[in-house]
Amino acid sequence: MAPTSDVRPIILGGDLGAYATARTFHERYGVRSVVLSAVITWAVRRSVAVDHREIPGMSDPDAVVAAVRAVAAEEPGRRHLVLASADWLVDVVVARRGELEPTVVVPYADAAAMARITDKGRFTALCEELGLPVPRTVVLKAADGAGAARDLTFPVVVKAASTSAFHEVTFDGKRKVDHADDPAALEAVLARIAAAGFPGDLLVQELVPGGDGEMAAVNLFFDADGVWRFAQYGRVLLEEHTPGALGNSVAQVTGVHPDAVDQARRLLEHVGWRGFANVDLKRDPRDGVHRFLEVNPRVGRSGYAVTASGYDVAEMYVRAFVDGAPAEPRVGTAEHLFHVVPLRLVRRYVPAADAALVRRLARAGRATNPLFYRAERDPRRWAEIAAAQVNQFRKFARHHPGALPTGR
Repeated sequence: MAPTSDVRPIILGGDLGAYATARTFHERYGVRSVVLSAVITWAVRRSVAVDHREIPGMSDPDAVVAAVRAVAAEEPGRRHLVLASADWLVDVVVARRGELEPTVVVPYADAAAMARITDKGRFTALCEELGLPVPRTVVLKAADGAGAARDLTFPVVVKAASTSAFHEVTFDGKRKVDHADDPAALEAVLARIAAAGFPGDLLVQELVPGGDGEMAAVNLFFDADGVWRFAQYGRVLLEEHTPGALGNSVAQVTGVHPDAVDQARRLLEHVGWRGFANVDLKRDPRDGVHRFLEVNPRVGRSGYAVTASGYDVAEMYVRAFVDGAPAEPRVGTAEHLFHVVPLRLVRRYVPAADAALVRRLARAGRATNPLFYRAERDPRRWAEIAAAQVNQFRKFARHHPGALPTGR
């Protein structure tokens, strides 16, 4: 811990990603991040790194902006940096940037660049324009029916073009990503979404075969002038399979893949990106090509994989957006295992070769769970963490598809 900055992070959302970000700033600068969420969750409760504020009605953008401004007004001599742990919250701070700056630093791309990347339909078109590989895709409305995707080869996946817009809709059977093995199954998925009244675009994409181990991500960081400063490849070992969190990485190994890094960097440079981004890819086992799936416009929980492998995300933000002195560009090459579930569970659900890799990295001291932060002292927090880790075994036993392909 090296308290060398007067930065005071304001983190929106109380999930594990929010905690991982708060831990990063606490480790590097000794500061407690102010975390704003509608309710307090076990992920941030009783943490030495978190000053939690419960904000009723936080689904209202006006409430979010007012809360951020109020926190900044508490300590006007400090430099405040706002970070969001959900896509819809990123949209709020980007859209309302003028009401936050210059009192609060908003380290994100402008609304135009954000829309080109976060709308999955526009993102897919942009990748095709740049010659980046993507799954075959049809963009449609739920009311269009399965016939609109007749040219695709099944099985397919279905997801909303806008994560933020889909966040506003609630209905039984809602999934982050749906699968359909044939046109009849696709018709049922679209009918369910149409009945819920979702008016936005949907992507229907041909399934890239393979399981969790074919997934990958590139984490990138760009400074306030849009110059890339950091990039790192990570190969996923295991993902979430609960309906609302499908595709979230729970174990990944950082490493080296120059082609994937270069392609992801070129994509974000093209739109004038700022701040952090997490680019989701999937390696197609039929040809070995990484296909681009989507971009998460924020530092999430797997962003801690960057810090754990020796490249401090908090320092990147402070140097680039607070101090105006960004570090020289570099590509992360360290091999490190990031995980948010027990290692025994990871080994249970991955192939033998990956299980051996998990053992090797753990024995070498190159495995990190962001929840296991030695600075935490409250035994009640540790009890909640232990309970949550045990619960992961029940979740995976219920939801993991075993050897079935789980492409997105």
